[in-house]
Amino acid sequence: MSDSKKKSLSSPESYLVDYIRRLEHHRLGIAAVHVKISKLLRINRREHHVRNATGSFDALVPLTNGRVFTMTNNDIVFVFPMSGRDEVDSAIFKLKFLFTDDPLINGELDEDFNDFYDIEKQFEDFLNLARRMVQENKEIRTASGAAARHDDQPDQKREGMPLTPRELSRIDEALRRADMSNMMRRQAICAIIGDAQPQQVFNELFISIKDLQQTLMPNFNVTSNRWLFQHLTEILDKRMLSLLSKTDDSSVSGSVSINLNVSTLLSPDFLAFDDNVKAGQRGTIVLELQKMDIFADLSAYFFARDFCRERGYRICVDGMSPHTLPFMDRSKLGVDMVKLIWLANMAEMDEDNLEELKTAIRSCGETRVILCRCDDERAVQWGRSNGITMFQGRHVEHLLTEHTRAKNSGIGRRSGGAW
Repeated sequence: MSDSKKKSLSSPESYLVDYIRRLEHHRLGIAAVHVKISKLLRINRREHHVRNATGSFDALVPLTNGRVFTMTNNDIVFVFPMSGRDEVDSAIFKLKFLFTDDPLINGELDEDFNDFYDIEKQFEDFLNLARRMVQENKEIRTASGAAARHDDQPDQKREGMPLTPRELSRIDEALRRADMSNMMRRQAICAIIGDAQPQQVFNELFISIKDLQQTLMPNFNVTSNRWLFQHLTEILDKRMLSLLSKTDDSSVSGSVSINLNVSTLLSPDFLAFDDNVKAGQRGTIVLELQKMDIFADLSAYFFARDFCRERGYRICVDGMSPHTLPFMDRSKLGVDMVKLIWLANMAEMDEDNLEELKTAIRSCGETRVILCRCDDERAVQWGRSNGITMFQGRHVEHLLTEHTRAKNSGIGRRSGGAW
């Protein structure tokens, strides 16, 4: 290929156009799908989201003899024989499940998440799509160049310098020597039934990222790089396990939950932690796993799940929303509990969606769903009226504190009277 030809194919969009032109006389039985990652909310277009989406189609290449193109704007175009349509549909369903909260997925936008093309019948439409992408890529490059010259990134909240591998290495070394106990926080998960006072079921333990940042890296934004932040969470997982193995604090060694990565459960650090846990104590420990972490690698999750459940630990899937919970089968996923995130608009759900969510809650079981991020009374009231009995959040902490204060005050008065 000549240098001028290579230069003209300097973008994935250009490669796609060239590939489509070569398909023109071989298009019988060929299909394509355009997955619009660029139309998702910014929070759903982080690096690990794009990696998971691309990986789903990379895995289909040997199965379908397809071809993956990842565009400059992170859209994915997959060209494949029509016989592989079922496998492609399955991959798209998985992606839709991961991004169910997004307006593009739940029907709030007048646009579909993906478009299919029958190349034999829609060759020109597909070619025009690729040509538009080439033009859009030029516009993206022009805008990016101007932004770089002026250092203008209005869509990014800039709080400190980006985290670098060198800085992360320094932090890792500091964490090995630091006493993390003063950074560990706990938040109660309570049962609230009828008019009874909140009853603490267990504590979630976590290391405060905010305190960590202020103490060890006040000038850095720890979330600026998704890959480095993921590595930081794995470091914190290991420090948490080490801390729990050594503490005698009853509020830490009692019924607790800890939020870990699936990769941590498969690490020697977790095996060392497990060796230090008394057999009878494992049943009081809940391992919380993020929804995205589970579905990013299901085979790794199932392997870790089987080991942990065999050892006696309980498992909770965190990060479920009103849109994703109805699609999850708790028993098939093999989890003991589910955390449903409270969102303010849940109080205004239409009747059909609310009934679907209530059915999902009943299916999970009344003692299996935790409504988290309950920062006001409305969240608890909504949960109680819709079959939920376990709650977590600032308002729950407030109720628990008030109950404890009133109880202690009552004891004091009764004692004073006796004297």
